[in-house]
Amino acid sequence: MSHADRILMGPGPGNPYPEVIEAFGRPVLGHLDPDFIALLDETNDRLRQVFRTDNPLTFPVSATGSAGMEATFVNVLGPGDTVVVGVNGAFGERMCDVAARCGAEVVRVEAPWGAAINPQALLEAHPNPKVIAIVHAETSTGVRNDIEPLGVDKGDALLLVDCVTSLGGIPLEIDGWGVDLAYSGTQKCLGVPPGLSPVTVSQAAIDRFVDRSQSWYLDFAMIANYVTGGGARAYHHTAPISMIYGLHAGLGVLLEEGLENSQARHQACGDQLQDGLVKRGFELFAQEGHRLPELTSVVVPEDRLPDGLDEAGVRRRLLDEFGIEIGGGLGPVAGQVWRIGCMGHTARPRNVTMLLGALDEILG
Repeated sequence: MSHADRILMGPGPGNPYPEVIEAFGRPVLGHLDPDFIALLDETNDRLRQVFRTDNPLTFPVSATGSAGMEATFVNVLGPGDTVVVGVNGAFGERMCDVAARCGAEVVRVEAPWGAAINPQALLEAHPNPKVIAIVHAETSTGVRNDIEPLGVDKGDALLLVDCVTSLGGIPLEIDGWGVDLAYSGTQKCLGVPPGLSPVTVSQAAIDRFVDRSQSWYLDFAMIANYVTGGGARAYHHTAPISMIYGLHAGLGVLLEEGLENSQARHQACGDQLQDGLVKRGFELFAQEGHRLPELTSVVVPEDRLPDGLDEAGVRRRLLDEFGIEIGGGLGPVAGQVWRIGCMGHTARPRNVTMLLGALDEILG
């Protein structure tokens, strides 16, 4: 089986939309070419529609989602600032690391891996933080954390949200929920290969930027004029032209389908997968009522593994014999949990049916 025939159902990149693959073949324009600037403007407008925001400073950072995380933190946090971070998985942990490198005081609000963060616990963790940060869809566990209550009662704090695995797949309302800074990735529900990190920044966050970001490359104050076109464009860095082509195309597919329709498709595939796993005797890992449809976490059925195979061996057989990739667990649940993605173009009923059939054949 060729690599092109593989079905990517892990927590990382899913199969890109055909329109995206076609877009990567377009002739490369110069990064200051007026036609490219017009395409970038349209890409940013499409991002605003998908983020559900009017923020002028909405654009793709020229690096993957982890750079989006770092960019949002380094522009609003400096030594002595306080940030409250919800930690119930690997990417909440990463937020703490990034914030600490900014010199900020990090107040952790924790929940067990597989459980959701209590929004009230975040709101009560500190009387006056500069930032409250939370992962909307925790990729390491398949858990959805509630965002809207944080926006309602955050007070003067800026609300910073990781939307890497949620953008385009489940409801997300940047303006409606009072989110000030958000970042995502292209490789999940947007159906585009990894390489860019869409971000959006409110005026309240811009007003509270640090005087001098610790990063030159990710300094939003320097990038803003180039992105928003206020007067003459100020050159900051060479944009990754072909990646912008791909993102522009992926967003076009999503908006043509309709956000609500895309979310319904992701939900239907997630329901199909989770129902199918439960009927086969599997135990779902993520907390009921907070399970992501686009990323299903399931406890490895140790008692049903074939003789001579561990959980990684089963995943290897899925890949080698059926061309299906699923992900293993991270951190404290490594070797104990599988993470199965149904995102973007990969979120199709036929892919779920094929995976369930393959598991039946391997596990019996």
